[in-house]
Amino acid sequence: MAEITAIDTSIDATDLQRPTNDILLNNKQDPPHQPDAISPNPSTHSASSSIAGSSANDSFGSIPNTVRSSSSSTSNNNIQNRSSVTSTQSEQLLNHSHLKPGRDASLLSYAQTINMYRENAKKTNNPDIQCDFAIFMIEAAKQLPDNDASKNQYLSEAEKLLKQLSLKGHAGAQYNLAKLFENGSLNKKSKPELDKAFSLYVQASKHFHMDASNRAAKCYEHGLGCRQNGSKAVLFYKKAASLGHPGAMYRLGLAYMNGEMGVSKNDKEAVKWFNRSVEAATPEYPDAIYELALLHINGVPNVIFVDLAYSVVLLNQAAEMGHGAAAFKLGECYEYGKLNCQPDPALSIHYYTIAAEKGNKDACFALTAWYLVGSPGVLPQSDENAYIWAKRAADMGLPKAEYAVGYFSEVGIGCQKDTSQAVEWYKKAAKNGDKRAIQKLQGKITEEKIPAEKKKSMSQDDCVLM
Repeated sequence: MAEITAIDTSIDATDLQRPTNDILLNNKQDPPHQPDAISPNPSTHSASSSIAGSSANDSFGSIPNTVRSSSSSTSNNNIQNRSSVTSTQSEQLLNHSHLKPGRDASLLSYAQTINMYRENAKKTNNPDIQCDFAIFMIEAAKQLPDNDASKNQYLSEAEKLLKQLSLKGHAGAQYNLAKLFENGSLNKKSKPELDKAFSLYVQASKHFHMDASNRAAKCYEHGLGCRQNGSKAVLFYKKAASLGHPGAMYRLGLAYMNGEMGVSKNDKEAVKWFNRSVEAATPEYPDAIYELALLHINGVPNVIFVDLAYSVVLLNQAAEMGHGAAAFKLGECYEYGKLNCQPDPALSIHYYTIAAEKGNKDACFALTAWYLVGSPGVLPQSDENAYIWAKRAADMGLPKAEYAVGYFSEVGIGCQKDTSQAVEWYKKAAKNGDKRAIQKLQGKITEEKIPAEKKKSMSQDDCVLM
């Protein structure tokens, strides 16, 4: 495997502080062609959305029938049509229009798409298109099993192209090549090559690449491919933040809130960065919204006053972006009436479900409780579903869920009775500190199955497993 030449990783203070727009505006390259947005409504696309449909319409749409009937014209048209089809296919491949929904939409295999994409990448001198092609090959390789020869072929070709572009100073290529090195995708042992990744992140950061600046900061913070250096980490986080990275803004907020990475504790500065991150938040980086919600619940002296109503607004905003902890907290609010919320079983179950789908183990166990007792008109009682959610929480290592699964297995709630399985779950729960599991194994407590008549009249507060 060819080695990329050494890259200067020194930090120039002017590189960190220079206005981004001035640098970008001095780049005289034409911007790459941007693909059309794909509408979810098939009716908004005509037959020209597909390769086959558009080539046919482009070839014959404006030619009278009388002209098409002559053999000489037909011959000429065939020549023009072949050229038109090739041109149209090339353009549509690059903007993925053949993937748009529609009556004549068509799908190409990875091999066909890559071959056509490769031909277009070779014909253009646009580094952005070439970089996009390399990324496309990387994504295609991810879909293939490890024993598929095409997987290594795609990765090798992508690596070669990204290295060529990186040496020419293309920030996107440097960043994506760095990710390949960091993930260990470019060696047979799948071992991360952090030193190479770090060098490329720093180099791309000098070209004002937002994500590369954030990754370089993380490398300095945790000593990944370089010596751990808190002050340099802060510099790169600030650069990434100045370029608009919400994750970098959030990390700076935490640093000032807790006095990390060598900065002095400063609540006012922390809240400033949290607010900036909230304004730039994305589904990938919603953490600052949740953090700010917590601050408004408890307040910060001389910085933030308690505002429960606003905290609920922020929690909703974070939950909509898929933040599991925020959704779980809302589930509690609507179950128990916290933060001045009116109890609402439907909303509680809704937010618990969002949190559970994001992998929140406490939310999974909360759904266990809801299914055990049910909610009239909202959620039917179901021992089977209660067991399923308890098992999911237990598999994530939640001690009280491990105890519950043990009890379900012992008594036969939502599953077949299995004493040996119950003992195994009790042991897991006891190892993780669950006092009831410890007592259970010592024979100090016994429980009986709850009669069905009593179960129907129970509320979630009566659930002894919770």
